[in-house]
Amino acid sequence: MVQQLTPETKPEIIYPDSDGEPMSDNTKQFRWIVTIKENLEILFANILDVFVAGDLLWYPVQGNNKIRQAPDAMVVFGRPKGDRGSYQQWKEDNIPPQVAFEILSPGNRAGKMGEKLLFYQRYGVQEYYIYDPDNIELSGFVRHEDWFEPIAQMNGWVSPLLQIRFELTEDTLEIYRPDGRKFLTPVEMDQLREQERQEKEIAQSLAQQEREEKEIAQSLAQQERQRADEAIAQLEQERQRYQALLQQIQQQSIDSGPSN
Repeated sequence: MVQQLTPETKPEIIYPDSDGEPMSDNTKQFRWIVTIKENLEILFANILDVFVAGDLLWYPVQGNNKIRQAPDAMVVFGRPKGDRGSYQQWKEDNIPPQVAFEILSPGNRAGKMGEKLLFYQRYGVQEYYIYDPDNIELSGFVRHEDWFEPIAQMNGWVSPLLQIRFELTEDTLEIYRPDGRKFLTPVEMDQLREQERQEKEIAQSLAQQEREEKEIAQSLAQQERQRADEAIAQLEQERQRYQALLQQIQQQSIDSGPSN
């Protein structure tokens, strides 16, 4: 009797949406993650095939859920916007994130950051930026063939893919959009909107005041014209009365003249 062998059913591989690690270690790191991610979202809001995410697990290899990384912020050109539980590269036309950001905290160790650098280098990231907000230090790497080349001067550097500019000051890092507008925190964005709203209200109030003043001026001018017309009409009436009186006097003079 020949025994028929059947292939064993392979268990389904689960790609978790969370690695169990917190998004950030402190408020400063979290604020920077949110600021960079949200401003990148705004920057590419009108471009449908640019996907931006923050702290999203990226699985580059199908069949292996241990090979993964969650950049603090990442940008993928060529993929549509939309919600995802994780970025499973084989479901995304095998397009890897081209730009990755990491924000350091006291809990980030050199060994861990070195592993991330090698991961991003191996799996196709084109630009990689690391910012340490405590020490105001910014590092960057760009791909050259299969390797990352460190960017020698980050102050004033313009990202080839994102076209954003990095400026380091004594107190902080400033990032600027291609149109020159600075990356703002959500609170700063709200304050700016409130300022713009107030300025708009003031402008509308001034415009309304100008319209009212113009209407008053027009009304006064109309009144002046009416008074002038009335004065002219009164003078004409006086002239006519004077003319009639003069004619009457002349007629009386003729009537009372010497008779033949």
